[in-house]
Amino acid sequence: MDYASASPVDPRVSEAMLPFVSERPGNPSSIHFAGAEAREAVEFARRQVAELINAENPGEIVFTSGATESINMAIKGVAFRNADKGKRLITTTIEHMSVLNTVKLLTTRGFDATLVPVDGFGFVDPARVDEAITKDTTLISVSYANGEVGSVQPIKDIGKIAREHGAYLHVDGVAAVGRTPVDVRVDSIDLMSISSNDICGPKGVGALYVKKGVKIEPLIHGGGQERGLRSGSENVPGIVGFGKAAEMAGKEMSGEIARLKKFRDRMIREIGSGTKGAHLNGHPEKRLANNVNFRFDYIEGEALILRLNDMGIAAATSSACTSKTLEPSHVLRGMGVPPEEAQGTLLLTMGRWTSDEDVNYVLENVPGIVDLLRKMSPLNPETEA
Repeated sequence: MDYASASPVDPRVSEAMLPFVSERPGNPSSIHFAGAEAREAVEFARRQVAELINAENPGEIVFTSGATESINMAIKGVAFRNADKGKRLITTTIEHMSVLNTVKLLTTRGFDATLVPVDGFGFVDPARVDEAITKDTTLISVSYANGEVGSVQPIKDIGKIAREHGAYLHVDGVAAVGRTPVDVRVDSIDLMSISSNDICGPKGVGALYVKKGVKIEPLIHGGGQERGLRSGSENVPGIVGFGKAAEMAGKEMSGEIARLKKFRDRMIREIGSGTKGAHLNGHPEKRLANNVNFRFDYIEGEALILRLNDMGIAAATSSACTSKTLEPSHVLRGMGVPPEEAQGTLLLTMGRWTSDEDVNYVLENVPGIVDLLRKMSPLNPETEA
C-alpha cells in the first residue's frame, strides 16, 4: 500500500534489462559494434518513453538518474539560461520538496519566487497563476498530480496561460505519468520530469522531457551525452528497463485505472463511513485512481504506520522524501489543514499487484487500529474524561 514511494519492478522489465547487465556491456558512445548495440537499445527506449507522453520527437527525452535530477535540471536549467530575460519563478505551496528546495536555493542566487496557494482540495486555480505572472517570469512549475493527496491539476489551462505570457511550463509528472493519460502537446507542457520506478521500472533512472526549442543550461558537464544536456555514460540497463516499463504502462493504463479506481472508491467509502473521526484529504473523485489519503482525529500518524507495519501492511503518512522529519505534511498545511490534524494522516497508494485480498485485509485492520490508538491518545477528550 505504498506504491508512491516505490513500485516493484515488473518481471518483464527485469527480463528486458538482464542482457545489458551481463551479455551486452557496450557504451553507447563507442563506435564499435558493442557500442552500436547499446546505442540502439537506448534510442529504442527513448522512443518508448516519448510515446507514453506523446512527445513529438524522441530526441525531446533526456535520460537522467531519476526525477529529482530531472526537476533540478528543468528548474535550474531554465532559470540560469534565461536569467537575462527575467528572474521570477512561479510554483505552488504543495509541490514536491525537490521542486520547493530547488526554488528556495535559486532565491539565494538572485531569483524571486512566488508560491501560489491551493484550495482545500489541493487544487491550483489557474487564475491565481495568471495573477502571479509578471514580465520577468520565465518559468512556472506545477505538478501534474499531487503524490500525497492525489489532486490532478488543470495543467492544460495553466499551460495555455504560460504560453500567452511567454513563460516556460515545467510539470512534475512523477505521480501522474503511467497512472493517468498525459499528453505534453495537448497540455502545452515545455518540460516534464518523469520517474522510472513509479511505473514499475528500475530505480535510479528517470527522464526530462524538453520540448524542441526550449533552451536550458546543463547542470552536468563532460562528454556531451544526451544532447549535451546531461553528460556521463548512460545507464543502459536502467534505460532499457525504463523504456519497457513505459511501453507496458501505455498499453495497460486504461485497464489499471479502472481496476484501481474501484479499490480506491471502496476504501474511501468504507474507511470514511466505518471509522470514527476520519476525514478524506483531497477530492473524493478528482484524484489519481490509486490514491487514498485520510486523517484521523487524535491519532499520531507514525504510531498508525508502525501498527500497520506489525500487521504486514506497508503504508505512509506523506511523501517518502519527507517521512524522516517529524513535521506535518507541507501539502496538508498548504491546503489549510491545522498541524495537529495533519499529524494523523494515513496515505495508501496502490499499483499493479494490489489485489482484492490486499484491500480486504487493509479494511479489516485499519478501523480497529485507529480505534485502539484513539483510546490510548492523551489528546482524545473521551480519554481525558
